[in-house]
Amino acid sequence: MNQRNIFFRKIYALLEKFQLKYKASSVSYIRFGTGSRTAFCFHGYGEDAVSFSFLEKYAGAEYTFFAIDLPFHGHTLWNEGYTCSITDIEQIIGQIMISNGREPGTGTNKLTLLGYSLGARVALALYEKMSPRTDRLVLLAPDGLKVNFWYWLSTQTGIGNKLFAFTMKHPSWFFGFLKGLNKLRLVNASIFKFVNYYIGDKEVRTLLYARWTTLRKLKPNIDRIKKEINEHKTKVRLVYGMHDRIILSTVGEKFRKGIGEHCIISVIRSGHQVLHEKHATDLLPALLQ
Repeated sequence: MNQRNIFFRKIYALLEKFQLKYKASSVSYIRFGTGSRTAFCFHGYGEDAVSFSFLEKYAGAEYTFFAIDLPFHGHTLWNEGYTCSITDIEQIIGQIMISNGREPGTGTNKLTLLGYSLGARVALALYEKMSPRTDRLVLLAPDGLKVNFWYWLSTQTGIGNKLFAFTMKHPSWFFGFLKGLNKLRLVNASIFKFVNYYIGDKEVRTLLYARWTTLRKLKPNIDRIKKEINEHKTKVRLVYGMHDRIILSTVGEKFRKGIGEHCIISVIRSGHQVLHEKHATDLLPALLQ
């Protein structure tokens, strides 16, 4: 077990953690901070709720944070098949607020939705459903602002999903295809390394299929979201890594058009992993200003 995993296991043991019964599933989440403002946090692919825990030290007096383990991540036991809709997420959020005596995102206690990478796509889709109840949308190295062709093909089309399932069981052909694209410089080295890692191990491949397929219905409508941002004057904060080759800040600049007065973009000295305590001082303005 590497040092990072050991560290997060120790942190997890100290956190206030809960298992929420939802339908046939058990959804794991943690609560930290004591502030009057409420933030819901959604982690990146392959991570879990503990990724956000360092924020307690820096913003816990301002916020009470609720960070959720997404399906097939962390300690959540998802038994609803390979389907999780935004209605499921919205109902889970509602149950958590009721269980913790929080106001349902009204008046001066509107919600902050905070998402990193994959979790930003969840936050965007949730904002589309809960925009009147949301004061701030904080997206870190966000997925969801642009349609990823491979994700679309693998999860939104019948033939693509069948090919995806076949590839997860028999990945050798795809390794060869990917190497060819890399040699032709049709994919950059970072993406090649990223994809190679996620299909190189059977267990990792199985989880990849389960996670991607289960969250396939979380498809933010960007035009509608921008309309809601303008209507409700929602504060939007985008944070990108300067050296990130997976999620590029140029996508954020395109998203910002038409909502400029509400949207601030920050580019920090980081790669894709912007959600890290070493970047805390760079992240705080997104939460507090």
